[in-house]
Amino acid sequence: MSLYLAPSRRWTTFGIFAFLFLIASQAYGFTTLPDRDMGHLQKILYVHVPAAWMTFLSFLVVFIYSARYLISKRETDDLLAAAAAEVGATFNGLTLVLGMLWGRPAWGAWWVWDPRLTSTLILFLIFVGYLALRAFVDDPQRRAQWSAAVGIFGAINVPIVYMSVRWWRTLHQIQSSPSTMDPAYVVGLRLNAFAFLFVMIYFIRKRYELARIARATEFAADQVALGGA
Repeated sequence: MSLYLAPSRRWTTFGIFAFLFLIASQAYGFTTLPDRDMGHLQKILYVHVPAAWMTFLSFLVVFIYSARYLISKRETDDLLAAAAAEVGATFNGLTLVLGMLWGRPAWGAWWVWDPRLTSTLILFLIFVGYLALRAFVDDPQRRAQWSAAVGIFGAINVPIVYMSVRWWRTLHQIQSSPSTMDPAYVVGLRLNAFAFLFVMIYFIRKRYELARIARATEFAADQVALGGA
């Protein structure tokens, strides 16, 4: 089966929709009244929390497709896991940066070795290591096997990050959700959660397409090299 995957017009349309929905959702969030205590800083919530949720969902995709690869040995499963890892690491980094921007005025420091922050950083470093591993291992089968092991290990850390605010004493508040927020901010959070979800799906799909094209190109080059040998 060919690894080449032709770009789909439907996915292009979906991507345009996703980014327009994101712009509209952010605009809605910024028009809400500022929080009584945090002021306009509260509006970081509309990016920080959805970015954290998409980090978890992306790494769930990594876990599922890494496990599938170990069972099926299908290269497409490996490429999809890698695409999700790249997108998840991006959202993870965004979550950390926005958390620091929140923490400076809220806690008086850019960074504290809080259980939530520390576990989130560890998760980020695991998946940076995952991506580095893929960049330095040339053999596709070995790269896929090692990546699957690291991806599963990294994704197992997601529940630790999520529950850290309940398991340990922490400066970070408990998980933000519509049930823990003022009703005035619930609609904005939900809209932005869906917007980030659509963007995440689109990014994973496009990165997957590019990975398949790259592998098809490598395969074709190998075939030419073998034919000329």
